[in-house]
Amino acid sequence: MLLPIHPLNPQPRALQQAAAVLRNGGVIIYPTDTIYGLGCDIFNTAAIERICHIKGIKPKAANFSFVCDSLSELSLYARSVDTPVFRMIKAALPGPYTFILEASREVPRALKLKKDTVGIRVPNHKIVHELLRELGHPIMSLSLPMQDEMVEQYTDPEVIYEHFEKRVDLVIDGGPGGMEPSTVIDCTTQPPALLREGAGAWQSLLS
Repeated sequence: MLLPIHPLNPQPRALQQAAAVLRNGGVIIYPTDTIYGLGCDIFNTAAIERICHIKGIKPKAANFSFVCDSLSELSLYARSVDTPVFRMIKAALPGPYTFILEASREVPRALKLKKDTVGIRVPNHKIVHELLRELGHPIMSLSLPMQDEMVEQYTDPEVIYEHFEKRVDLVIDGGPGGMEPSTVIDCTTQPPALLREGAGAWQSLLS
């Protein structure tokens, strides 16, 4: 199903519909402040396995990220971080960054198969924030499987729907998506290390 949601003024009924799909174990494609992503409920193991199948990867090889509504959830799903790292994260989020942190006991076991870490992401996107508030907890997220040079397949929600409609339960049409993924920073090392340079400026966080 292709579900249009206004990016600046999301319709409550549409958000309720999308959240219901997630609660029922569905897999969705949704917009962020960078690229469109694959998402599911963090507590649904079957849905997590479906996303890994779509990506063509094994769960043990996946780099899972939590898409959160705010930094207040950081203390729930990640172990405590030192003050300089927290200041860096607070300055960057919401925004196009993913921070790798040590996972807390609240992170579902199915998401800690590779190592005891979790990626935390707080996108600067109205639809995402409203959807997460409707759902009541984070969603698990991975990027779309990119296998060719057809940019529209990953930026145009109607083309995304044509390509993935038989593999996912819902595609949210929130308008054109971006072409760069989030910048990934590993905060489990001292000093933090850049793992992937994307839409978020890395050097600006060091100043």
